[in-house]
Amino acid sequence: MASCAEPSAADPEPTAPPPAGVPPLEDFEVLDGVEDAEGEEEEEEEEEEDLSELPPLEDVGQPSQEEAEQPGALAREFLAAMEPEPEPAPALDEWLDILGNGLLRKKMLVPGPPGSSRPAKGQVVTVQLQTSLENGTRALDLSVPLMDVGETAMVTADSKYCYGPQGSRSPYIPPHAALCLEVTLKTAVDGPDLEMLTGQERVALANRKRECGNAHYQRADFVLAANSYDLAIKAITSSAKVDMTFEEEEQLLQLKVKCLNNLAASQLKLDHYRAALRSCSLVLEHQPDNIKALFRKGKVLAQQGEYSEAIPILRAALKLEPSNKTIHAELSKLVKKHAAQRSTETALYRKMLGNPSRLPAKCPGKGAWSIPWKWLFGATAVALGGVALSVVIAARN
Repeated sequence: MASCAEPSAADPEPTAPPPAGVPPLEDFEVLDGVEDAEGEEEEEEEEEEDLSELPPLEDVGQPSQEEAEQPGALAREFLAAMEPEPEPAPALDEWLDILGNGLLRKKMLVPGPPGSSRPAKGQVVTVQLQTSLENGTRALDLSVPLMDVGETAMVTADSKYCYGPQGSRSPYIPPHAALCLEVTLKTAVDGPDLEMLTGQERVALANRKRECGNAHYQRADFVLAANSYDLAIKAITSSAKVDMTFEEEEQLLQLKVKCLNNLAASQLKLDHYRAALRSCSLVLEHQPDNIKALFRKGKVLAQQGEYSEAIPILRAALKLEPSNKTIHAELSKLVKKHAAQRSTETALYRKMLGNPSRLPAKCPGKGAWSIPWKWLFGATAVALGGVALSVVIAARN
């Protein structure tokens, strides 16, 4: 910060040159502590002009006339305005509420180095994790994007964003346990280019995503499970610029079928019936006799009330695996529901056509054509009588 120099006794009348670009000010010299031999009158004026009683310059707007007349007041105000304000240091003891509900919070323990950046979407991150009961993948997915590379943070997460009501066996996490995580973000690099992956690299990447989806599914986190299966399918089906062998293509096809089946199961749990039906149809395009896809497709159609379409599909699945009790129970349930639906529709049709109690009952022992034959016989007799009458009239004439 620039400051004004005090004059010495050997040089009683110093003049300080104004800074570059600063307009000249009338009373720029500071008179504090100056001893002059001119007498007590000037000493009294110096005491009256003591600048220690001036108000602080941080929140002062336009100076008053009295302050402007005091020597050095305008210079002090100008220098204070020209000096840049220091940037506020990050508060290490404050918690960041990530979702705004208090269930997932983050506190910076060690800030990242200057110039560090946060990871972008699609990048692969490396973290160092220490867990205590107060590791939750979903908690990390939500908190790591808010960290700088090199930063260490404390993350507290509710069980909703960790292992949920099921808990975990390895590592052992009790049900409904909130966790406290100490996370250090080591690196953040761009993800692999899917088009340049070899067949084995695709298989390895898709398997990691599928296993991650299985872990989410076991914790009943069906949203993240469906997202993981979808990422695995994208890794399998993306266009490739590297040639693959026949064995690798077959391996990827089998993995795709597994991911589609698991995706359909997650979509069923979320009541996304159209998406589940589409996933099952994609499986059956590759494997028409896939029992899981047939069963889930029939179940989706049954959820939509399409019993007449669901029953043949479940019968086809039961034919492939007659000992499957789950398919047998589902098929029996659908047959009963379909029969009840048909009875309801029949009663509704009768009600629309009239009172069914007044309809004449069929005569026992007589066929359906008994009444029409009587009418036919009568019509024939009338016709023959008419012909005979015509003949008699013609003979007389």
